[in-house]
Amino acid sequence: MPDHDRPKKPFQPGSKRPPRAGRPGGPDKAPWRRPAAGGKPGGGKPGGRRPFRPEPRDRDGPAILYGWHTVKAALENPDRRFHRLLATENAARRLAEDGIPLPIQPDMVRPEAIAAIVGPEAVHQGLLAEADPLDSPDLATLAPEGVVLVLDQITDPHNVGAILRSAAAFAVAAVVTTARHSPEATGVLAKAASGAVDLVPMVTVGNLARALTTLKDNGWMTVGLDSAGDADLAATPLRGPLALVVGAEGKGLRQLTRTTCDAVARIDLPGRITSLNVSNATALALYVATTRLAGA
Repeated sequence: MPDHDRPKKPFQPGSKRPPRAGRPGGPDKAPWRRPAAGGKPGGGKPGGRRPFRPEPRDRDGPAILYGWHTVKAALENPDRRFHRLLATENAARRLAEDGIPLPIQPDMVRPEAIAAIVGPEAVHQGLLAEADPLDSPDLATLAPEGVVLVLDQITDPHNVGAILRSAAAFAVAAVVTTARHSPEATGVLAKAASGAVDLVPMVTVGNLARALTTLKDNGWMTVGLDSAGDADLAATPLRGPLALVVGAEGKGLRQLTRTTCDAVARIDLPGRITSLNVSNATALALYVATTRLAGA
């Protein structure tokens, strides 16, 4: 009997419907281009164990910083205003041995007390701080020199944190993000940045296209990075000061962002895999751009 002639089994209350097919990939899963059909949908952990989810934080509340490099950089930043500092005995001893300034007296706790806040799988290394978020500099006050990164709605905090870490490594003057569709500089993002949140100024803007126009009016060359770029970044004429504009994985640069940039470039790779995670691609783009500008 053909399938379309078979009688359909009526749905019984309490029975389980078959799961829906998930969308391939997901946010920030396909580097620099849309995912190919047939990708595996994301799923939970084996055994059905629910991952730890901390309580949602008030966007106006303090930033949660944990991990050695993250908290150390915050403690060494005179612009930070702390609410509290939690430290294990070993972490407090290490802070003292390294001569790290303590603007606030730490509360001595067991490791489990910090894990209860950040989750059992977070690598907190015995340190957690609650502090006010850092102020966002005014875009117009950026000195027209060096390189800045502009992030076009990259929402994954791991990616943004890794991008900030690369920005600190390449002496980027600032990272520009949008007020909406961007993660906060706290928690996972700050941990992934490994202290870069307190080393690289983060400029928050309301409208990215207007921000790019402001940069251009102040003498910045704006170059978008996209897999569909007109030329390889290594062959694109560059000059300083330079703003590299990075789009989200999968979506890439938004159309208005693309048309506002002075140029749109791609990164040509020699291997059989021709795309990279957005944070890795950004690090490579920074290397290409800073090397070329230094030799200009």
